[in-house]
Amino acid sequence: QVQLVESGGGLVQAGGSLRLSCAASGSSFSSYAMGWFRQAPGKEREFVAAVTWSRITYYADSVKGRFTISRDNAKNTVYLRMDSLKPEDTGIYYCASTPSYIHESYLSQIYQYNYWGQGTQVTVSS
Repeated sequence: QVQLVESGGGLVQAGGSLRLSCAASGSSFSSYAMGWFRQAPGKEREFVAAVTWSRITYYADSVKGRFTISRDNAKNTVYLRMDSLKPEDTGIYYCASTPSYIHESYLSQIYQYNYWGQGTQVTVSS
């Protein structure tokens, strides 16, 4: 079983920045792809960004140009740098991973991921 632990959430003003981290433990080869999803109050969970082992990245249109996903394979850690934050970015951010290959066009699909973290709260004030 792979365990994922998110950190770095907090309260930030609109236009500000925040960096989230997700540390994976367990199998060293169980994260072909790692992604970030978020869920706002009263809304369904949505895709934010994903990165493969080879560092191919994919972003939701709503965050493209503002967020940057990266990973440190040696540390089994994925990061999400969030810049120019907006109130609509508010939500609980979840880290997810899968050991299986996923084509870029499917990286945004929740059902593709096997493991999930507990989430970290991000609140953007206006």
